[in-house]
Amino acid sequence: MKSVSLEEVLLFHRKIITYTGGSSGIRDKGLIESALNRGLATFDGAELFSSIYEKVAAITFSLINNHGFVDGNKRVGISVMLLLFKLNDINVKYTQKELIELGLKVADGSWKESNIYTWIIEHKL
Repeated sequence: MKSVSLEEVLLFHRKIITYTGGSSGIRDKGLIESALNRGLATFDGAELFSSIYEKVAAITFSLINNHGFVDGNKRVGISVMLLLFKLNDINVKYTQKELIELGLKVADGSWKESNIYTWIIEHKL
């Protein structure tokens, strides 16, 4: 799976905040790194997330919920999800409203990684 680096996500965050507004700043860089690495986690030599869709769901969920940034965690999580789709040749069809709902549901705790995974499967072409 092609992924994104911490530096790329930090740049992404700065651009998102500049374009859409909000407070800039990192609350905890370790939580951002943890989120980015979560989809690649293993246990006893086996991958915890076997499919690329599960990996993307885990990264998206963690970026939103880890609150690594002062502001913009939902926006960064959703934007990184879309970037991971592009980098890994995953074609999805969605509306802006669907993306907003996904971010809000994850942030308010009503959606888990499994819901993001299902959303991805339902929206891939």
